[in-house]
Amino acid sequence: MILNNTTNELTNIKIIYANTFFRRLKGLMGKKDIDFALLFCNLNDSGIHTHFMRFDIDVYFLDENKVVFEKASLKPWKFYRPEKQAKFILETKKDVLKIEIGDKLDFI
Repeated sequence: MILNNTTNELTNIKIIYANTFFRRLKGLMGKKDIDFALLFCNLNDSGIHTHFMRFDIDVYFLDENKVVFEKASLKPWKFYRPEKQAKFILETKKDVLKIEIGDKLDFI
């Protein structure tokens, strides 16, 4: 679940942690659809791609305090790099979450 501390909204969505090299490498590639959010942790690089994906996604870039500092909506076969290094990256199917830049999140 995702708790938005800014709006006090709790979103009942399963979080899958991509906290290993292989989980980060695979990401959402090849999935036909998802009903969860993918949280990338332990990052060395904030650049992402949507190669081999079949649907549009929303990507939220968070700092070390879990505050969203950048958001991108991407179609398949795109590459994106935020303006600064993220500590966490949250990926979901497009338009599933109502999260804005500046929101502070917690993952339960």
